[in-house]
Amino acid sequence: MSLVPPPTRAKGEPTIGLINVVFLMLIFFLIAGTIAPPPGDGIALVQIADLDGKAPPEALVITADGTLLHQQQPTDADTYVASLIEPRIARLLPDRNAPAAQLVTLSAALRAAGAERVVILGERGQP
Repeated sequence: MSLVPPPTRAKGEPTIGLINVVFLMLIFFLIAGTIAPPPGDGIALVQIADLDGKAPPEALVITADGTLLHQQQPTDADTYVASLIEPRIARLLPDRNAPAAQLVTLSAALRAAGAERVVILGERGQP
């Protein structure tokens, strides 16, 4: 009685190594491609660090202590929503130290007072 040896599998190509190399090349080109060239000789870009940050006139400002200000005057949610023109989009500009719980409560109060949408404004950071 002769035993038949099990069939041997053909060795596959080393595709894992190829995938790793392609992946590393992709990462390299993504990183190298994000470095933007300088705009050119003699071109000076605008600096906005010295500008005063002012709230848009239609924004509801929430101070660090939780006070609500509209056009630099104390107000409440109902009065603010009544002053909005159509569409009634409430724009909130919270201080970074304002209580988050108050922001959530105020958003609900603005919606209940008739605001169609509540938008939270913030400072644009460096790209």
